[in-house]
Amino acid sequence: MGVKAMLPSYELGFYALVVTCAVLYSGSGIFEASRDSMNRKAFRDGIKPGWHYFGRKMDVADFEWVMWFTSFRNIIIFALSGHVLFAKICSMTVPQHRAVMYMIYGALAVLASMGLVYLMIILSHCLVLYSVALAKQKWLCYVAGLCCLASFKVEPFGSWQSGFVTGAFDLQDVLFYGGCTFTIMRCMSFALESSEKEEGIYSIFDLLKYNFYLPFFFFGPVMTFDQFHAQVSTQELRRKDDEMKNIRVSALLHVGAIVAVDIFFHFFYILTLPSDLKFVNRLSDWSLAGLAYSNLVYDWVKAAVMFGVINTIARLDHLEPPQPPKCITMLYIFAETHFDRGINDWLCKYVYDHIGESHDNILKELVASTATFAVTTLWLGPCEVVYIWSLANCFGLNFELWVQKFFQLGPFANLEAKLSGAMSRRIRAAFGAVNFWAIVLYNILALNSLEFALLVTKRLLVMGFPVSTLSIWFITYCGVQLIKERERILAVQEEERGDKAKVE
Repeated sequence: MGVKAMLPSYELGFYALVVTCAVLYSGSGIFEASRDSMNRKAFRDGIKPGWHYFGRKMDVADFEWVMWFTSFRNIIIFALSGHVLFAKICSMTVPQHRAVMYMIYGALAVLASMGLVYLMIILSHCLVLYSVALAKQKWLCYVAGLCCLASFKVEPFGSWQSGFVTGAFDLQDVLFYGGCTFTIMRCMSFALESSEKEEGIYSIFDLLKYNFYLPFFFFGPVMTFDQFHAQVSTQELRRKDDEMKNIRVSALLHVGAIVAVDIFFHFFYILTLPSDLKFVNRLSDWSLAGLAYSNLVYDWVKAAVMFGVINTIARLDHLEPPQPPKCITMLYIFAETHFDRGINDWLCKYVYDHIGESHDNILKELVASTATFAVTTLWLGPCEVVYIWSLANCFGLNFELWVQKFFQLGPFANLEAKLSGAMSRRIRAAFGAVNFWAIVLYNILALNSLEFALLVTKRLLVMGFPVSTLSIWFITYCGVQLIKERERILAVQEEERGDKAKVE
């Protein structure tokens, strides 16, 4: 109820004004803190010389972002440019064999970058999981796949395997574990899809073509085998209307996002500031809330850029890869919270939806979410912070269902039925505002540190009560109402398209 309920335009305008003013006020506090802390000794490792003519240094605390645009930049440009050129030639000359050509190019690129021993390790795991797939037993596929994943994420097995790779360079560990863990997820998808195949089994070459598609190999996203196999097997390669235009626009947007982040890091040290808890503790509650939220927004931007660039190349190859993650600004529901849609799709298909089915049963939902976050914990690498992050988000996901079931009980359902759609929307938005901050607080555990998450929680919920707590809650409520308005417009547009399709 209340999904398509409209609110007065003046009310929505007031909400937009409140959110805008709050963001500007919070941002000004972070800017001043960044300016004042530029030369602090504690921040020397996280802030490096940047734009001297503006008198600004740059936040370089994010290893991944710095890696992409320094040591890994030339490798990315060379390898992916070669793939695009090679793929274009194959699509024009031998479209029926393009998957084989992608596999050959990908395997050669892996061989050139990581060496023969690494390639043999990857092939050995592929062979093991292919052999398991021959039995066509799902439980065996899960056991073998998770054991292979654990062999890279649990010590001493991970170090033992990485020790076989000779040589050393800055990106060796990143490429080693990235390529290996994504390989295991792809091999598990292959094995599980093979177990459902009615007649026979997919060949080992289908697995190798799937695994060694270079744009996805080291950093994903994971595209389930059934989707990849169906799309890459298509021989008639046709572009949709305005598809190339959309690809160009997407590429330009990602370039713009990269430039915007670079500019942002020269004026807002959102990644380095949380490393000094004494300094952060002197910030106002508003600035601290904005700092925590900014970290989530940045992580989404980083994921959107990485997967967006890869997806653009995949779309040039006539594939439909997983979509980028939904913007964290648009989230107030735990079920939609994810930074890697490929892994999310994989987990939903093979674990969460498989066990939880319709997600209406409380017990099944508990088992499904627990199993999902257990696999996610293994995927991320078991450690204290990951355990806490998984437990918190698993609780949040189940708590949503518990609250939903509670308010579906007779007295509450009858009470809501008597309310107008607009009032129902306002009440739901109030609960959504609480959920929004639960998502923020639970996820900065993994993005920053447990200490920073505890500091933010204490300041906003204990020391800042009631003024800061209720003020931030109200501002978040205004933001959730704006999100709901966007959802309402999209729902109306979707309904209109459906009605138009029926008429035609």
